[in-house]
Amino acid sequence: MSATTLLLQLIVILGTARVCGWVLRHLGQPGVVGEMAAGLMLGPAVMGALFPSLHGQIFAKESLGGLSALATVGLVLFMFVVGLELRASQGVKAQLKSAGWVGIASVIAPLGLGLAIAPALHPSLAPTGVGFWPFALFIAAALSITAFPVMARILKDRGLTRTPFGQLSLGAAAVVDVFAWVLLAFVVALAGAGEGYLGLLRTGGGAVALFAFLFLGLKPAYAWLLRTRAPDGEPSTTVLASLMIGLLVSALLTEWLHLHAVFGAFLFGACLPRDDRLLRSLQERIEPLSIVLLMPLFFALAGLGTTASAFSGAGIGALLLIVAVASIGKLAGGAIGARLAGYGWRDSLATGALMNARGLMELIVIKIGLDVGLIGPELFTMLLVMALATTAMTGPLINLVMGRKARAAEAARVES
Repeated sequence: MSATTLLLQLIVILGTARVCGWVLRHLGQPGVVGEMAAGLMLGPAVMGALFPSLHGQIFAKESLGGLSALATVGLVLFMFVVGLELRASQGVKAQLKSAGWVGIASVIAPLGLGLAIAPALHPSLAPTGVGFWPFALFIAAALSITAFPVMARILKDRGLTRTPFGQLSLGAAAVVDVFAWVLLAFVVALAGAGEGYLGLLRTGGGAVALFAFLFLGLKPAYAWLLRTRAPDGEPSTTVLASLMIGLLVSALLTEWLHLHAVFGAFLFGACLPRDDRLLRSLQERIEPLSIVLLMPLFFALAGLGTTASAFSGAGIGALLLIVAVASIGKLAGGAIGARLAGYGWRDSLATGALMNARGLMELIVIKIGLDVGLIGPELFTMLLVMALATTAMTGPLINLVMGRKARAAEAARVES
């Protein structure tokens, strides 16, 4: 692959992502919805169908190696920051029990519905050689995901972050994502362990050993390093380099364990000391590179993995089923969980709507499934559209449930 081809790909991808993000933001959607839509537009279902010759020249399969490598680096950096941000604020801590109720209900409902529809999807959509249970568990995990970063952005844009149901939803999303990522790690290990239960045992044992090393060994070591070398929360170039090396080693180890590099990146971020100054400093240094430059490449690669056949024949019915089941599971699970925690119907329905936002986290999950061979391009396309649809409907549903006056009054009450 030539440098000219790579630079052309970068220009097309970043330009399309910025335009789509700008348009969707002006329509009241999070920018990530536009960037995800840009990836879908650059794939074979849209650009490949409208301009097949041009699409083949720019995104020839043999030219995607460099793009894939850059996207992987961006994904590792992004998941590192997500792990770093994984903490409970004081408002969330006060509602820990309630968040647990909502989180559990928001997992059980889509999990059960995912397992229920898996028998209908497996015969026609599972790749050859993929057994029913790895396939079914992956579908269940994919439907259970909630996008914490997207939810936080929606709440912030509407001035609802500090409201009771906003804090409740953020806490519940953390519960959901921890469970879903653990389940996904198990499914990926099950699919990637080529030596049956012995391979699965080795993968699981290695993952547990890595977890113990990071949190029992590396965490106190980094706490000492940051306390002595970065007391003001501003890591020096040497400290930052050590963090990046540790991040890459952790990502490499989980990849070697037949998991995915994102698990190692997430765990490494989660094991670092909880320091707001350090978090802000790392965000300022990493996010412009990962979110603005590298993550759109991940969206584009995801779009290139789609297929137009998902939108024809029986694929339409399967797509509608997946979107309906995913939405009902999250809306009902979140609302019922909030009601069980003692919230009124309005706040409960708003919580259910927020739990339905999947966004980038869903895209990461289904791309992992595609990479390890648990799903094929057709089901991947359907799940990508589901992620777009459920994320896009979150804002309008919040507006519908809360009402403009109620949202303004609630935000004003919190500010007072």
